[in-house]
Amino acid sequence: MLKLWGRLNSINVQKAVLALEELGLAYERADAGMQFGINRTPEYLAMNPNGLVPTLDDDGFVLWESNAIVRYLCASHSAGALWPEDLKIRADADRWMDWQGTTLGGSMGPAFMGLVRTAPEKRDAAAIEASLAKATKIVAMLDGHLAGRDYIAGEAYGMADIVVAPTMHRWFNLPCARAAAPNAERWYATLMQRPACIRVLTLPIS
Repeated sequence: MLKLWGRLNSINVQKAVLALEELGLAYERADAGMQFGINRTPEYLAMNPNGLVPTLDDDGFVLWESNAIVRYLCASHSAGALWPEDLKIRADADRWMDWQGTTLGGSMGPAFMGLVRTAPEKRDAAAIEASLAKATKIVAMLDGHLAGRDYIAGEAYGMADIVVAPTMHRWFNLPCARAAAPNAERWYATLMQRPACIRVLTLPIS
């Protein structure tokens, strides 16, 4: 059976869990990271020397890096659907998956940490404001891309949607005001009708 290590309030773990749920695969998940520990033990570091989550074990094949896990699962179990076989569509999906990791997630990180994981009296208001301003501009990129599109890459739901969805779930649920992003909001509402997204992305952000 597939085994995944990682706490469910991590957006990177949510990506992997969402892929597993969309694929209907049997798996076991073990909490790891932050309050659960485990990820700094010698046994865990032998699997994932970064000491981060998630880590996937597929019958002895160990894989870390959340986007790589999503690609692997989708290519193994949903080629032609969640993993596009058309090279250009797949490259488009890869681009937006990488963008999530390098640009989108990092832009809102300080705001998330400040507003959700930091006590009010210890918050850096300037850092939060700067993060929200930066994230607003970057979310607008996604919003513009989704104008006239149902999904991020191609005409069908796929691995790019799986990867971007947890970050946008966090964005739409931050306890702050945010600029309207009607296309992204429509896309998110569509995704939140999917049973797998309901199971994974209805938890409060924490």
